[in-house]
Amino acid sequence: MYISNLKINNYKNIENADLFFSENINCFVGLNGAGKTNLLSSIYYLSACKDYFNIPDSSNILKDFDYFIIDGYFTKNNSQERVYCGVERDRGKTISLNGKNYRRYSDHIGYLPLVMITPSDTMVIHAGSDERRKMLNYMISQFDRTYLTYVIQYNKVLENRNKALKQMRENNRIDELTLEMYDVKLVKYGNEIFSVRKNFMDNFKDLFQQYYTIISNNDEKVGLIYSSQLNDSDFQDQLTKSRNTDLVAGHTTVGIHRDDLEMTIDGRSLRRSASQGQQKTFIISIKLAYYEYSAKTTGIKPLLLLDDIFDKLDAKRISKIIKMVSADHFGQIFITDTNKARIDVFLEDILSPYKIFSVSYGQVQLQYEKTESN
Repeated sequence: MYISNLKINNYKNIENADLFFSENINCFVGLNGAGKTNLLSSIYYLSACKDYFNIPDSSNILKDFDYFIIDGYFTKNNSQERVYCGVERDRGKTISLNGKNYRRYSDHIGYLPLVMITPSDTMVIHAGSDERRKMLNYMISQFDRTYLTYVIQYNKVLENRNKALKQMRENNRIDELTLEMYDVKLVKYGNEIFSVRKNFMDNFKDLFQQYYTIISNNDEKVGLIYSSQLNDSDFQDQLTKSRNTDLVAGHTTVGIHRDDLEMTIDGRSLRRSASQGQQKTFIISIKLAYYEYSAKTTGIKPLLLLDDIFDKLDAKRISKIIKMVSADHFGQIFITDTNKARIDVFLEDILSPYKIFSVSYGQVQLQYEKTESN
């Protein structure tokens, strides 16, 4: 799968762009703030129906305009596909596939698989458990749409149960029948989510270790451990035993909404003991391992978006990543960097076609194209 043409109007700092890409490697070079990341984020929008950095839709509209449009033309399984995203300041968002609007954006998730890596990704190490669950949910949802449906339904039931608990606390009484009704649904969806998460992590962790070992070129043992209350006992039993606690708290205190991913290096907390380089290598390894996992699971190579990932990495790790992503098992790749010389080093041994674009103040121009003949 690859994107051949991308049209942008009034998105972030990009007023107009009409870009035709290489099926292999595309590089965006420019100063910080020029708009390189915005180009990657626009491609991400067409896959995930939202901004990578969770900026509200209307806040992505270029100043003094009332709308933005992102229009992408893809080739998938030898078929031409058009994905359109339009946001109007007062009328909301429209996502369509081949001219047909989606009623639910969740129906589009996973249709255009994509892996994006940015410098801000290391924040997931230091953030609360909800950010690590979001990362886990996104990875699984790319190839398992039923899982995404379970997560959406679980969160709806959880929200309603929490509202009921607050009312019960205010009235100082427990409505057992109401809680039982919510518990049946929570257990149904929660057990399904737990099973999928556990199976995914059991199959993913060794692949992640392999990528970390290759990039770091050392014997550090990294850990990505799925932590869940459902590992300890039956979910229904936990909900029943926690009812009084839930009433006092005014919310549900047990369940898969409290799951976490424990990140370690040589048995120690990654957050407390790892260097910036180790933390960045950890996250890049997760993303690249997930790329391979997704490609093998779906039979489709995701788009790979690398946003300024070489910063704060030593030359050896950069070299490992470059050799890895230029291998045949990766598909279409987009790379941003402020350092043109570093991009030139990356591309000097690349035999396949590629394009280099210069980016300045939201303006994008093709700077160089390598074809099969040159």
